[in-house]
Amino acid sequence: MDKSPAPSSYQPGRSRMLGRASKLAGFSLLEVLISIIILSFGLLGMVGLQAAALQANRDARLQSTAGEFARELAEMMRGNKDIGLLATGNPYMGSFASPLVPGTAAYCLNAANASTGCATTTATANAEMTEWLTRVDRELPGARVVVCTDSAPFDSQGIPRWACDNVANATTVIKIGWTRNSTNRSNTNTAPLDFATTPGMVLPVTPGNSV
Repeated sequence: MDKSPAPSSYQPGRSRMLGRASKLAGFSLLEVLISIIILSFGLLGMVGLQAAALQANRDARLQSTAGEFARELAEMMRGNKDIGLLATGNPYMGSFASPLVPGTAAYCLNAANASTGCATTTATANAEMTEWLTRVDRELPGARVVVCTDSAPFDSQGIPRWACDNVANATTVIKIGWTRNSTNRSNTNTAPLDFATTPGMVLPVTPGNSV
């Protein structure tokens, strides 16, 4: 009778291979976890850049819109120069804060009044300002508008200012501001908002060509 011992299930070589494989598998899992963490930090940075890009795009759009409005008002004043050049009683001039309301509202330029139109140049100016201020208030958040004669629209540091010196024969200036996001990220709630503390657009109204 063969009395040789029964074959044992213990295989030293295979056990060592399984142990090495399990160590390698655990090491690979650790690498994956580290990679995920690094990727997460990168994604957070991309989110921050995206938010900054969106804000910059919004600021650029509002700046461009304000520039278009300022140029439009300047052309209206040139087109109605009998009123646009007046030092007093000029409907184009004044300080307007949101909600923007003209000194004297007029609607003679509406389509409903196309057959009659505006009776005087003053009425034309009032109607133009009524329509223009309405659009500015709709397009620019928290808009503020100042139209005045000012020989120094910027302070000593080159920062636009709302105040006007109203010096005789000074250049007529259109100043437009709106609510913007501040660059101070430490503020919360509405604190980061700049509620038109300074004009965002300053445009001098230069004389047009003589007709």
